[in-house]
Amino acid sequence: MSVLPLLWWPGAVLAAVLLVDAALSIRPPRFIRDCLDGVRFPRDWWWTLVAIKLLAVAGLLAGIAVPGVGLAANVGVCAYFLAAAYAHIRAHFLRQEFWLNCLGMLALSVAALLVAYIRW
Repeated sequence: MSVLPLLWWPGAVLAAVLLVDAALSIRPPRFIRDCLDGVRFPRDWWWTLVAIKLLAVAGLLAGIAVPGVGLAANVGVCAYFLAAAYAHIRAHFLRQEFWLNCLGMLALSVAALLVAYIRW
């Protein structure tokens, strides 16, 4: 495994998707509100999710050129969505938001990690 991505575009795609996700989270549409309320995440803390996602975007983009940064950011994004999946399961909130949004983003982040950093 390399600490510089073998391919730059998986991290860039993940960063773009996270940037859109962060922008949507500033004034969350109903499906995001339902998701956060469904896992009982306090509304006073919703702003932290925007900050976390924006930091991940910065790390993923910086990691295209800076050894180790993109790898760490990508692993962090995987951990973030694993924690989100755990929160959904623990809260028994397994509606469409869980399957499409949460597990979809987990799959995207794991795929980006594998494609960008594993030599096949």
